[in-house]
Amino acid sequence: MPFLPINRTEMHAAGISQPDIVLVTGDAYVDHPSFGTAIISRVLEAAGYSVCILSQPKTDADFRQFGRPRLAFFVNSGNIDSMVAHYTAAKRKRSDDAYTAGGKAGARPDRAVIVYSKKIRELYGDIPIAIGGLEASLRRFAHYDYWDDRVRPSILIDSHADLLMFGMGEKHAVEIARRLDSGESVRTMTDILGTCYKVATTDYIWRSAVECPSYELVKDPTENGKKQYAIATKIQQEEQDAVRGNPIIQKHGKTIVVQNPPMPPLATAELDRIYALPFMRDYHPSYEPLGGVPGIEEVKFSIAHNRGCFGACNFCSIAYHQGRRVTVRSHESVIREAKLLTELPGFKGYVHDVGGPTANFRSPSCKKQETDGMCPNRKCLAPKICPQVEVDHSDYLGLLREIRKLPKIKKVFIRSGIRFDYLIADKNESFFKELVRHHVSGQLKVAPEHCSVAVLTAMGKPTIETYLKFKKRFYELTKSEAKEQFLVPYLMSSHPGSTLKDAIELSVFLKREGMRPEQVQDFYPTPGTVSTCMYYTGLDPLTMKPIYVARTPAEKAEQRALLQYFKPENRELVIRTLKRYGRYDLIGNGKECLVQDTRPSGGQFKKPFPKKKTIRNTRPKKK
Repeated sequence: MPFLPINRTEMHAAGISQPDIVLVTGDAYVDHPSFGTAIISRVLEAAGYSVCILSQPKTDADFRQFGRPRLAFFVNSGNIDSMVAHYTAAKRKRSDDAYTAGGKAGARPDRAVIVYSKKIRELYGDIPIAIGGLEASLRRFAHYDYWDDRVRPSILIDSHADLLMFGMGEKHAVEIARRLDSGESVRTMTDILGTCYKVATTDYIWRSAVECPSYELVKDPTENGKKQYAIATKIQQEEQDAVRGNPIIQKHGKTIVVQNPPMPPLATAELDRIYALPFMRDYHPSYEPLGGVPGIEEVKFSIAHNRGCFGACNFCSIAYHQGRRVTVRSHESVIREAKLLTELPGFKGYVHDVGGPTANFRSPSCKKQETDGMCPNRKCLAPKICPQVEVDHSDYLGLLREIRKLPKIKKVFIRSGIRFDYLIADKNESFFKELVRHHVSGQLKVAPEHCSVAVLTAMGKPTIETYLKFKKRFYELTKSEAKEQFLVPYLMSSHPGSTLKDAIELSVFLKREGMRPEQVQDFYPTPGTVSTCMYYTGLDPLTMKPIYVARTPAEKAEQRALLQYFKPENRELVIRTLKRYGRYDLIGNGKECLVQDTRPSGGQFKKPFPKKKTIRNTRPKKK
């Protein structure tokens, strides 16, 4: 099956005079199931609709090359948020973009969904426009924008689009196309699950909806405005459930943004059908002279076997986008894809990953999710695993064993995230042992993130004792297998709740454990997460209690340097920070010191004694 058309010449060669849907994306066109554009376009094609891909358009001529589509424009920014693609956590401009041909930044605009949608509206008038993907999904309500440092309205308002598809959009996209094809107006599509629409306040018919504080309230940068923002965030997070979620409304002046309940996640049979679609599994050949699209390299020989994550870390957008309920593909579907990988050019016998948002999840966390939905006021795994969680790796282990037996496959690795607290809670160590024996490519990435109880609680992560238990057992099993394998821990600096005291505590922990992280992620406040709400408001929206936030570039630099205290370029900053905090005991040549005292005398750095005051002679002078 050929690639879908990306220009007018290819459109005519495919026998299409007018496409049903033009799908506009901020990424280069990669027809692989790890790319949202590829999945949505192939799903629409399978439903009988002709689709053309408008990739990274810049000029009016680009937007006009396919003409007016028969049904609609569907718009996304690409696999990741366009602002995250362009800027670091320090708001510095990136020079590369893995989802662009040649890996060079600048092919998509900032706030791509808004820019693309406005241009379509300008050129095509009242053509139906439906926006989706991560950028739209996480901005469905009024949201704090880190780059502007203010609260922006719903992207549905800013983009002038008609509908917003949040979450994984396969069912939404087909339903919208089907109803447009039947002659229905996009303005009457107010009942499609997993979508947001807008309506005038005078026209809205009240249903059993939960109302968020309005845009006018939450954008106010006062203490009360930030409290209202935190209230809105809590509502949005709690209703993000396909079983028990209610519609949500939020007023924006004379317009109301209405969110319908989430679309139910795809069942196993539905996922199987999607991953069986005729993907080319590569970037469009027109990108070859430019050096290809780097983003394909990490996933070309990888397999996604699941969706959703009941880990629901507060800084992660997966639970708000995909949902907390885990759904999976069948063994047969995954094996079929594994066999297909072995026939691809460049395959050398190694499956790079069999994973997903969290690799070792193959079932819902507990049985009651199917009837009652996810608990709205508690997490499944943090700070301790809920007693109702059913820990079982047997299905995942069976799947991995089947893949390992296939001809032409030498090794099957797991490179996406392993939830170590879930793993260590499994009393049956069969998976753990085979993970160490067969599925670690020298290094296993895990995410303890911090060691401070207060910070881990704010993150929605388990206690550090859980990680230490996992680490101990990992190295015991590694030694028993006579292997040289290592854990690569992900750590985060400056997350809400982290004070300099907490950062120092983490650096002492790293020193004690012999951990020297080469990469440390500064907290990045992206739309739609609980942690971003904490960053903006100084409140934990789940408890409404105040929380400390490191805001200044200077303190963020200090926290980051403390986590990499061993780097020579960080030495002076670490010393200044430790002195300012009174931790002279951590400066010197002692075993517990973070940075050495390079004075000729060496030894432990002592806090200087205060200068003695001069006592004047107050006796009267002799006459």
